[in-house]
Amino acid sequence: MSSENKLSILLVEDEENLHEALKLNLEIEGYEVTSSFDGNEALKAVQNEYFDLIIMDIMLPGIDGISITENIRLQQNDVPILILSAKNTGADRVLGLKKGADDYLTKPFNLEELLLRVEKLIDKNKKIQVKETIGDDYAFSGNKINFKAQIATTWNDTKIELSKKEIMLLKLLIENKNQVVTRERILQMVWGYNVYPTTRTIDNFILSFRKYFEPDSRNPKHFHSVRGMGYKFTE
Repeated sequence: MSSENKLSILLVEDEENLHEALKLNLEIEGYEVTSSFDGNEALKAVQNEYFDLIIMDIMLPGIDGISITENIRLQQNDVPILILSAKNTGADRVLGLKKGADDYLTKPFNLEELLLRVEKLIDKNKKIQVKETIGDDYAFSGNKINFKAQIATTWNDTKIELSKKEIMLLKLLIENKNQVVTRERILQMVWGYNVYPTTRTIDNFILSFRKYFEPDSRNPKHFHSVRGMGYKFTE
């Protein structure tokens, strides 16, 4: 796997020996691992980068793992989160899941079980992400797009050659029609960045789409920016 295709994991664990052991084993499995040793560092990493999964200890310096999970979910970020806890009480597990964790493992745990859960969570998330696959051609409101040829014929019969990035972004938005697609996800899927450039990058593409495909680009019916959340295509 090239580093572009590697799945990325944020590992948030302050116990150094365990952290190193987990990091090593995850890297052997082919994951790219970013390390955080405290809560504030973890939150900063989540705001600046895309991760396919977060493995998070509950007891951390700074902000605890449950609060971080809650914070991530409030940002509409649905990255899978696997919580590690030294406490084996039902109440902790319930609280973690309530605040948005996807899975919960109690220390000490079996390493093989952890790796299996990691793989399962990432797979499940990837399946949920593709809402609908569309073929090579797509039409809406008099606009026709051929994804393979990277050509569109617009409502006023203008032929437009689209760039590869434009085609990828159009496809992602249309496959998730009527759903908000977060900027994090767009930048990961279309630009392949783990570290985000500015939102303006996407805004400019959305403005172009409105110019091409909307009769009244100032009052768009199809391409929407949803403030603080992401972007949406409606048919």
